[in-house]
Amino acid sequence: MAVVLILGGSARLLRQRGKVHAAGIAAVCSRAMASKTPVGFIGLGNMGNPMARNLVKHGYPVVAYDVFPEACKEFQDSGAQVMDSSADVAERADRIITMLPSSPNAIDVYMGANGILKKVKKGSLLIDSSTIDPVVSKELAKAVEKMGAVFMDAPVSGGVGAARAGNLTFMVGGVEQEFDAAKELLTCMGSNVIYCGEVGTGQAAKICNNMLLAISMIGTAEAMNLGIRLGLDPKLLAKILNMSSGRCWSSETYNPVPGVMEGVPSANNFQGGFGTTLMAKDLGLAQISATNTKTPIPLGSLAHQMYRMMCAKGYALKDFSAVFQFLREEENL
Repeated sequence: MAVVLILGGSARLLRQRGKVHAAGIAAVCSRAMASKTPVGFIGLGNMGNPMARNLVKHGYPVVAYDVFPEACKEFQDSGAQVMDSSADVAERADRIITMLPSSPNAIDVYMGANGILKKVKKGSLLIDSSTIDPVVSKELAKAVEKMGAVFMDAPVSGGVGAARAGNLTFMVGGVEQEFDAAKELLTCMGSNVIYCGEVGTGQAAKICNNMLLAISMIGTAEAMNLGIRLGLDPKLLAKILNMSSGRCWSSETYNPVPGVMEGVPSANNFQGGFGTTLMAKDLGLAQISATNTKTPIPLGSLAHQMYRMMCAKGYALKDFSAVFQFLREEENL
């Protein structure tokens, strides 16, 4: 589900023609001061809800918006103020974080009829934590700059569990002088906040990470499925893999075989977590980027096709680790 954080703060950054003004950057208010100003969060889905709650835990009053009223109601019950649109949130805050499912959603939230840029304040810091096309991030940055504000891309890794625990990894792209201001907010939701370079590089890092994650998850599912059919106990096989050179995050932390681990989607009929549709979308972004840069990604392309097939076969709303179930059930592959 789409997510946009809009974080209020009294600090304003002086700019002239998209560059930092000679007067320099106004001092960023301390977290104690910032906690007294509104923080906006738009999009309260599987990731956005726990991220916003972690901001609340750090003392930020949250001003929220989501396209789904039920998500707003749930968050309003926790004490947050709910607005009627992204534009209304932008009117209340000069630091904004967005967390959206796709490039079209991001374009609409920023540039749509009721988007952020309709009421954005000059000097605002806009941080997009969606996973979208790096080209779109750069286009949004240009549109934001024309309004006298600053845009940074900061996609996340770690999944719902890390979002709840506040242990996400943020990969940040944008003007380096703005990184400390962004980090102040992002450390409320993550344990790792890494500066990657100019706008779009955060997205590039995230796309590469998710392509590798998809490939390793498919590999883990195939290995576990083969071992089970060869007569191995799945828990024993997982233990051996995780003590050996085949160990990876998919086998050790997010094992796709039901009954091997607790607290992961495979233990809950593959509900929750990171949806197959979203993984297919991210792999599509990797494919586009590979085509644009003439980069061979044969395994990434195969993973993309696998997750697209899963979507077509009824697995779209299940966690991406359901590739194990897909391999078990689709004997005609």
